[in-house]
Amino acid sequence: MARRLLFLFLCLSLAATAAAEPPHAVAITFDDLPYAAVPSEDDAQLEAMTERLLHGLQSEQVPAVGFVNEAKLYREGTLDPKRVGLLRRWLAAGFELGNHTYSHLSLDRSGLDAFEADLLQGEIVTRLLMQSTGKTLRWFRHPFLHRGTTPEVRRQFQAFLAAHGYTVAPVTVNGGEWIFAAAYAHALSEGDEDAARRIGAAYVPYMQAVLAQAEQLALDLFGRPISQVMVLHANTLNADHFAALAAMLKQRGYRFISLDDALRDSAYASPLGSSTLEGESWLQGWAREAGLRPPAEPPIPGFVTQWAGTASLKGY
Repeated sequence: MARRLLFLFLCLSLAATAAAEPPHAVAITFDDLPYAAVPSEDDAQLEAMTERLLHGLQSEQVPAVGFVNEAKLYREGTLDPKRVGLLRRWLAAGFELGNHTYSHLSLDRSGLDAFEADLLQGEIVTRLLMQSTGKTLRWFRHPFLHRGTTPEVRRQFQAFLAAHGYTVAPVTVNGGEWIFAAAYAHALSEGDEDAARRIGAAYVPYMQAVLAQAEQLALDLFGRPISQVMVLHANTLNADHFAALAAMLKQRGYRFISLDDALRDSAYASPLGSSTLEGESWLQGWAREAGLRPPAEPPIPGFVTQWAGTASLKGY
């Protein structure tokens, strides 16, 4: 109880000093580059998907960061220049890349040594690409948002990240977007355009419900809106529907900011606590630390989960 009261006191103290921080701002991030949940891994389709997604981000002037799983750059054990070229397109479009490990391991399940080795394997190509544009590889995001099952593991891994020049990219807006993406890709691969349209039409309202929950948690914890960080994935769904998603965000009063600017919000100085539930956002972790129970995620329509099928069990 004392820890919970201390946490709430810290949150309210941070809120009291945050009057100058503008409300309704969001940083957009993408996991699982160069691609996830696509109808086909055909080179032409991957290039077309990437171009549509990047064009949508540029049109909305979104300073996005994309997090890479370098295992996807290989085909039959050989580095594929065309897949590396997809990352070059992100950089040429003015976006930044981060590390999402080589093979999307879970820190909670793999053990610290194996996870750190996978992280280092996952920076080889990306670091060189960033250096080629005069930038430094500096962002890291935990796969599954797993941060380690014990305080000691989290402490050791944080020291490892600091020693290698990484800053953890938080997530405050996180939902079942990847389930919609799996369903959408499946429908397209089956040539069912009507189903794909239904899935796409349900996507943005679902994300609006996810965002509304994040907004309410921020108000409950800090008494004000905070700069949100939304996680999406580099997939066909977002390539085709990012404009609609951006329109929803702007209708709710959001402006797009960089990940750097989001982390200037004093909310991110709050202690994150010990929650290790798979897929939980930082807001949900803060809520548990304060003794609050985060609400259940908005329901996903049954026809979406049916189209997602077994892909929805994999996670991204």
